[in-house]
Amino acid sequence: MGALLAAIEDWASQLGGVGLFVIGFLDSSFLSFPHVNDILIIILSTKNPALMPYYAVMSLLGSVSGCLTLYLVIRRGGGEFLRQRFKGRYLNRAMGLYHRYGLLAVAVPAALPPPVPLKVFILLAAAAAMSPTRFALAIALGRGTRYFVQGYLAVLYGAQAAAFTREYGLQVGVALVIMVLAAAIIVVRFRRPA
Repeated sequence: MGALLAAIEDWASQLGGVGLFVIGFLDSSFLSFPHVNDILIIILSTKNPALMPYYAVMSLLGSVSGCLTLYLVIRRGGGEFLRQRFKGRYLNRAMGLYHRYGLLAVAVPAALPPPVPLKVFILLAAAAAMSPTRFALAIALGRGTRYFVQGYLAVLYGAQAAAFTREYGLQVGVALVIMVLAAAIIVVRFRRPA
């Protein structure tokens, strides 16, 4: 499995931004390539610091497209399956959280690196009938924060960024959550009439 992931990383690295888009789409939809996009953003941004925003945007677009594809497929049939299969207070509590904090309930897990199971949150968002626009915005907010921070760390620390991310992954994850929450509070605050 490690050799397969290394081959995928090599292939995507040669394609640059297009490879990041493809890996982001596949990882966020029906396959799973944990850490591949994160590592590729760091590697490519270290090699070409001026292209870091391009790499982050291509990863973001691939991830949002993949998440939205999975969301729409689940919403057409999977939401009903979830309701039939998992009845009870836990499902009702999860649905209540999605109705109350829909944007944050998706944006925060989207910002966190693996092993956070984002696909579970996509399933719950679809079952809660979260608006596709709000869902895409939440994914973009979370993943955009994550990819731009990783790209920035790569530009700032160079090749040491990958080791830094592995060693301080929890702290980086907490910092990302705080950034996403702050951005969400700002969005909600400016959306409300004064």
